[in-house]
Amino acid sequence: MSGTGFKAALGAGWRSPLLPIWLVPALLPFGRSAELGVFLSLVGAVLLLVREPAAIRHHPGAKLFLWLFAAYAGAALVSAIDAVAPGKSWGTVAGILRFAPLGVYTCFAMRRPAKVRALYMATAVVVAIWVLDAWVQALTGVGLAGHSNAERLSGIFGSDNLKLGPALAACAPFLLWAARERWGRWALVGAYLVTLGPVLLSGSRASWLCYGLVGLAFLWREAGSIKRFALACGAAALVLVVAGLLAWQVSPRFRERIAHTLPALSGTRQGLDTALTGRLDIWRTSLRLYAAHPVNGVGVRGFRVAYPAYAAPGDHFLTIEKCGDGEGACHAHQVVLEVATETGTLGLLAWLAAAGLALRAWWRADADARMRAFPPAVALFSILFPLNTHMAYYSAWWGLLAAWLLAVWCAALYADLPDAGQTHGG
Repeated sequence: MSGTGFKAALGAGWRSPLLPIWLVPALLPFGRSAELGVFLSLVGAVLLLVREPAAIRHHPGAKLFLWLFAAYAGAALVSAIDAVAPGKSWGTVAGILRFAPLGVYTCFAMRRPAKVRALYMATAVVVAIWVLDAWVQALTGVGLAGHSNAERLSGIFGSDNLKLGPALAACAPFLLWAARERWGRWALVGAYLVTLGPVLLSGSRASWLCYGLVGLAFLWREAGSIKRFALACGAAALVLVVAGLLAWQVSPRFRERIAHTLPALSGTRQGLDTALTGRLDIWRTSLRLYAAHPVNGVGVRGFRVAYPAYAAPGDHFLTIEKCGDGEGACHAHQVVLEVATETGTLGLLAWLAAAGLALRAWWRADADARMRAFPPAVALFSILFPLNTHMAYYSAWWGLLAAWLLAVWCAALYADLPDAGQTHGG
């Protein structure tokens, strides 16, 4: 992309109609402020449907999003019927309805490829600010949100809100894409390494794995062949080892997280449980929860309420204040177990159907569409990768980010209108 094209795309990203969409990632570090983008998207979707009541029927991206959203919301709705915490579950169902207009508005606002690129560029600026601030905080102890958390680098999210790692890992594909588009392959490498530092120092091991998956996806795209991909993976592994050694030398926080992880290598259940911060207890209890409520689960966000009745004696999550109320573990910490325990087999089937529908849409799309939707596709792949621990997908914050990524993916995959001044014939 030329310098002029980059500036034009970036400039467009700050203007309506993309502003409501961009506000979601821009305001993520500031609590409920991100809901401003959701509200403006709702207003935009209502105005669109008032003007064109049949608009959705003619937009495959909006239809795809609504089908995927229906699986997500439908699983929650069925789970709430006999939930262990009815108020919490029904409140969650009501809350996630706001994602539907967000997705519809996003699909129509980004219907031209230039709009897709503009949003990516504007989002890359947001992520770059997070990275820069995190480095300042790592080097000086103070950033835009004040002093860092004592145990982990917290960045712009604040010392009492340890979401820097998950947010960076999820949104990094937009920064990496922008660096590659603007300055080429070496800029992509540089952006990846610059972002790697804050991800490592955030102390979130799930984010380390997510970010590693992001790197593998970009390596695969750049390599172009299995042989070059294997060589690139070897070089990347060496770089990661060097980066890890540097972080070990300069960061007590990173040393502590590695020391906490090493017991997993002992080969014992106790060592693995220690490395996983007790999550084996959570997962065993999750299986008992699912076995007791196999049809529609305990209800979305009811995990913590049901947990004590199924936890084993001596479960340490019953004796520490994990959720602020001493009830036990907050959620299953794994996406499959979260869906199984909270929405049951019906929810699992809905999620599997949605995954199949999304994969079919991806494989049926042409090469240009896949290339256009690559950044959000990588982000979704990394945060949904099942062999990892996860934040709660039916929670307000993580659910919003996941829904935003899904909306952007659907919009990019079906950005089917030619850019201004172009025709379908080029």
